[in-house]
Amino acid sequence: MAELEKSTWTAADFEVMGWHDCRVHAVSIGVREDGFPWQRVLLDLDYIVRWVDPAFAQRHFTFWIAPSTLVFDEAWDVLGELEPANDLLEIADLHRLDPPDDRPDPLWHLEGHNFDLRLRAPGFTQYVRTPPVHSKSQYLTHPERGGLSFAERSYG
Repeated sequence: MAELEKSTWTAADFEVMGWHDCRVHAVSIGVREDGFPWQRVLLDLDYIVRWVDPAFAQRHFTFWIAPSTLVFDEAWDVLGELEPANDLLEIADLHRLDPPDDRPDPLWHLEGHNFDLRLRAPGFTQYVRTPPVHSKSQYLTHPERGGLSFAERSYG
């Protein structure tokens, strides 16, 4: 089993995390319920905890994957593009870029296959909702992951 040192991650962990080829199952962009003007951006994704090299005489990687919720609170200046969805959404990379102006919040760029999302936010929290499972595929089926969820709670 792929052990995680923790099940809740934040922007402070950005340098040790990676989202390459993580499948996005759902995106939510909404306003906060407490009256503040900021938005919340949430992604329901299959986080690839670890890529496993092919075993002897095998040709394909396998993966340790966990359903996760990635949350950007206090988000603003949210811009996105969605190409024709012939394929499902996968993250190519998540970039943290220096602010393009004198405001302190970084620019977060979710570069994806078939989509592009940019936003400003102080940081993020990622909740790993269940222990990772081993898979031959880079994503889990809806039954394997328990359907769609934006739950903001970690396992354990």
